[in-house]
Amino acid sequence: MVVPFEPGPVVRMYVCGITPYDSTHLGHANTYLTYDLLIRRLEDLGHEVQMVRNVTDVDDSILPKARELGIDFLELAAREMERFHGDMTALNTRPPIAEPRATESIEPIIELVQHLADKGHTYTKDGITWFDVATAPEFGRLSGYAEDTMLALAAERGGTPTDLRQRNPLDFILWQPSADDEPTWDSPFGPGRPGWHIECSAMSWAEFGEPLDLHGGGTDLIFPHHECERVQSELGYGQTFARHWMHCGMVAYQGTKMSKSLGNLVFVSELVKTHAPQAVRLALMGHHYRDDWEWFDGDIDDGQERYNRIVAAIEMGTGPDPAPTLNAIRAALDDDLDAPTARQALDDLARAIADGNGDHPDSGAGLREAAELVGLTFDS
Repeated sequence: MVVPFEPGPVVRMYVCGITPYDSTHLGHANTYLTYDLLIRRLEDLGHEVQMVRNVTDVDDSILPKARELGIDFLELAAREMERFHGDMTALNTRPPIAEPRATESIEPIIELVQHLADKGHTYTKDGITWFDVATAPEFGRLSGYAEDTMLALAAERGGTPTDLRQRNPLDFILWQPSADDEPTWDSPFGPGRPGWHIECSAMSWAEFGEPLDLHGGGTDLIFPHHECERVQSELGYGQTFARHWMHCGMVAYQGTKMSKSLGNLVFVSELVKTHAPQAVRLALMGHHYRDDWEWFDGDIDDGQERYNRIVAAIEMGTGPDPAPTLNAIRAALDDDLDAPTARQALDDLARAIADGNGDHPDSGAGLREAAELVGLTFDS
């Protein structure tokens, strides 16, 4: 559902970051490019955007991977975060104002679990503290999913719906005992480590201390992650958590779901070895952020051709009046962040300049301004 987004002068934005146990793939790039385009347009409108993007450096994904590789989980996180930052720099995405790590946010995490416990929203059994969804009548409001759908997604995405110790299959873990080779912290609920969902709630609130204007991530996070975030934050802190939610579609690879288990991930770090990073941006801009779509090997070549055409047109300089293109790009971004239409406007002006249409002396400069509005960069 598309609704008006009318924030104040300062926009508080929280985007779920990566769990750093593998390289940045196109699904990540698609998500973070989406929010980069949004930030750039908001800045163009005169807003100050404060974007926080977390690092989930302790959870049920990174710990088994570190165990498999035989290295410390923080060493694995550091290695992959360095690669992630390199990819984000190559793609020219706006950096966050803060990048809190779960392992450095244990105190606010424990405080939030304690708030929930004090208000009667938790129970503990065998050292595990669960959130009791029976105490949250609006659980499911964000996703709008039916109970059977939520149960299936919980089983698929890190939940424990078959654990008979739970009062309700949809209850979710806030705090849990650590395995012998896992990190552990002392807490009023026993020694252990946090559950996945509680981390983002605590980290975002620790950074802002007030409701978010926008919370973002992929559609795979709608349930259970964002649903659980919303309910535990609002009941724990007693305030609206996020005024708006925004989710990006999933990226498949040539007809098959892109996943680590299938070994068909397309990595940004590999693409930029053979193509300009701007080609990746332009290839991704060919799809609306809400759509699920498929990446094909030829997409990067198409992106490179578009970028080369823009560069050549900028150097030619003379062409049509660029003002309509700038207006069209801004209008497209204002229309539910319509990146494909914005990309087409760039391409139309580049082609018109190449074809010798028009005699406006600032056509190339205007094309460059329009391209920079959507994050493209140039050597000179």
